[in-house]
Amino acid sequence: MIEILKPAELARAKDTGALVADILQTLKGRSTVGTNLLDIDRWAAAMITDAGAQSCYVDYEPSFGRGPFGHYVCTAVNDAVLHGLPHDYTLADGDLLTLDLAVSLGGVAADSAISFVVGETKPPESLAMISTTERALSAGIAAAGPGARIGDISHAIGAVLSEAGYPINTEYGGHGIGSTMHQDPHIANTGRPGRGYKLRPGLLLALEPWIMADTAELVTDADGWTLRSATGCRTAHSEHTIAITGDGAEILTLPKQAHA
Repeated sequence: MIEILKPAELARAKDTGALVADILQTLKGRSTVGTNLLDIDRWAAAMITDAGAQSCYVDYEPSFGRGPFGHYVCTAVNDAVLHGLPHDYTLADGDLLTLDLAVSLGGVAADSAISFVVGETKPPESLAMISTTERALSAGIAAAGPGARIGDISHAIGAVLSEAGYPINTEYGGHGIGSTMHQDPHIANTGRPGRGYKLRPGLLLALEPWIMADTAELVTDADGWTLRSATGCRTAHSEHTIAITGDGAEILTLPKQAHA
């Protein structure tokens, strides 16, 4: 299903996106050396509930997971990259943490992910990976607009990732979003320009470049959810929800002060 949102729905999508961004920034600020992943999940649950929003994750039970997910935020550490199931793990100095959050507010969902290094030790390779996903995300957003095609976005993202020398996995990528979290179209993190669905104003997309340092192969944890690099290398992941407008793309998952 591909949804095209009406103006009133787009206004609600902005509120949802700002909420997701604000929660992620709060969680990032609290995620320090000694923080337990289960505490991060509890904080996310409280903030979602206090905002009158609903988690897109807690009851989520797709074919690729051993569901329901049962938690409120994905917490992926070091070699984990996607669908990181919160568990009893205490963050250490230099850990690379990805937080991925999707909520629904007013009937419209938004989805975003951030990667960052915890503590004082900042491995240059980890910072480079994070920067690459952020630059790829910016390139994908710049390629989105009315009349462009999904392949244009995929190509822009893939060009940045490839130029930086990272292998690209196409099993998981970006997606449409709207009244539900995961919708068509699928947006691979590499592709051919001029191909795929033609973008229209009112379309919401979640773009999410993610990489692993030296492999494109994933393995699934014993928890049935967490996806890790097959070689144990570090990973990074950046994601924004955007709205296609009449003259380009608007990032919805920015903190409220960024919209001011």
